[in-house]
Amino acid sequence: MNSKTISKQYFIDLLILAFPLLIGNLGHTLIGATDVFVVAKYNIDSLAAISIANSILFTIFILGIGLICAISIVLANKRGAKQKTKKYLFSTLIFAFILAVIFSILCYLSNFLIPYLGFEPDLIPYIQEYMVIVSFSMFGMFLYEGVKQFLQSYEIVKFPNLILLLAVVVNFILDFTLVFGIGNIPAMGSKGAAIATLSVRSLMGLVMLLYIFRFIDFKSKIDFSYMKHLIYIGYPIGAALLLEFLAFNIVTILVGREAGLLAATHSILTTISSSTFMVPLAVATALSVKVAYYYGANKPEEIKKFSISGILMGVGFMAFAGIIFAVFPKQLISLFTNNNDVIKIALPIMMIAAMYQVFDGFQVVMGGVLKGFKMTKFVSNAVFCGYWLVGMPLAVILVGKYKMSLQGYWIALAISLCVMGFIQALMAQKKFNELKQCIINN
Repeated sequence: MNSKTISKQYFIDLLILAFPLLIGNLGHTLIGATDVFVVAKYNIDSLAAISIANSILFTIFILGIGLICAISIVLANKRGAKQKTKKYLFSTLIFAFILAVIFSILCYLSNFLIPYLGFEPDLIPYIQEYMVIVSFSMFGMFLYEGVKQFLQSYEIVKFPNLILLLAVVVNFILDFTLVFGIGNIPAMGSKGAAIATLSVRSLMGLVMLLYIFRFIDFKSKIDFSYMKHLIYIGYPIGAALLLEFLAFNIVTILVGREAGLLAATHSILTTISSSTFMVPLAVATALSVKVAYYYGANKPEEIKKFSISGILMGVGFMAFAGIIFAVFPKQLISLFTNNNDVIKIALPIMMIAAMYQVFDGFQVVMGGVLKGFKMTKFVSNAVFCGYWLVGMPLAVILVGKYKMSLQGYWIALAISLCVMGFIQALMAQKKFNELKQCIINN
């Protein structure tokens, strides 16, 4: 078999694993996009309220999502080393439940801080109402993610992501029904969107539990050493996600203090950008599983070939997405709103988003490689350097000194992604060379 055929086969193998993950990622994004789409049609104040609320909620529970993400990496690595992994299912479910309790409480308590954060007084009750309801959705969300990550370690990805697609449809129906009202159901605005989110996440968790139920050994002991390993590998992932989401969500919070219209605009722009980001994220997730497996099997050449395929897939798609952003900015924004003030603010920022698409794709794929190597702490450090040592200080200068408002934030975030990708690429190459040299020496 020649090298061209081998490269093509690695590309296909990665695509087979990544495609269902992409469907699932798009499902997550489309659920959020549906909320934005429906509530934006209701009114801009409601959109501003749920944008601010979700920014705060995501900033809190994203650390828990990082801990959950460690499951697939740890178990895939054990599988590559020919260790038994089915025995960890019960402990995985307990781990997910503990995280759900912790982050549900934290999300609920954060509601009491809202009156002191300087938002427009008219928005405060709607922000609080949304946060209280959605805080109870943590149980369904963490249960779903825990089971999904367990199955993902076995490269079983079709069923969990099919559930997400169905959830998009259910969420869309519930959003329209509860936000605008129908028949005897009154229009509830942002409260209706919150109830839809709670209902959909709870159903997702329940369906996943039923799917895996027959494989649960309730007599097995809780493996605390396994949980400690998940925390060790997962907390840097969670920290990286927290730093990244905080960088974006703090923009929503800050501009929300300036004007609700800016928060609504940022929410729409983030939703559009997140939709394309789901493709390289799926590639990065699939790549982390492949790298973890072959790292456990001690096969660096396999790691290299999958990594090259992943970079080509992720960056290539984002370059295409950037062109679409640049050519059709107004059409994309108009999918969410016809508000002329929002469109006027968003159009120049769409040009910035078009430019950083490639950087975003490259950095997330390189992060996937490093996570497969279990170098999650380094990924967290790279994110910290990119966003907080470069991006946020630059944002302060652009917004404070040059009065560029939301546009200044987006320029700074774009530069952050470039820095992160460069740092992670250097470390991934260094790690690969070390692994290859170790094999040669042995």
